[in-house]
Amino acid sequence: MYRVDNSAGSGIINEKDTKVANQVHYLGKIDIEKYVAVTNKRILTDQVVLTDNRIAHIIERRGQKFYDEYGEKFIQVIQDPDFIFKDKKPDTAIVSKSFVSQNGNVVNIILRLAVEGDDPNYKNSIITAISENEKRFSQRLRNSIPLYKKLDNQE
Repeated sequence: MYRVDNSAGSGIINEKDTKVANQVHYLGKIDIEKYVAVTNKRILTDQVVLTDNRIAHIIERRGQKFYDEYGEKFIQVIQDPDFIFKDKKPDTAIVSKSFVSQNGNVVNIILRLAVEGDDPNYKNSIITAISENEKRFSQRLRNSIPLYKKLDNQE
């Protein structure tokens, strides 16, 4: 079983605790090489999870419609991102992917990486998700340097 480690607001997941009121959903795996620039520590695992608590947070902040539209695409965002930015919090990435078919919105996933120094049972965890329109995402590109950028076929 898993539990959320809330010490210092880390939000990362521990799989050993069996006293879980918070269901954990295994989403899939990341390519660690895409994420190494986010932290100066070794990433412990390629596994990514999402808890019921974080799903409730996303629905509360972004609405049920957002979660219904994009929730199943979260794994696609983190496995095949268009951009990865470093977040203000340590060992945390803002992972972005554009969905042209859905109003041109960019979905950003805040992903807390499980790194050396963390409990070795922790998994990479989705903290929240945000949708940005094209104008707002253009601002992000102007104000932030991407650590990873997916190349177009023309580049």
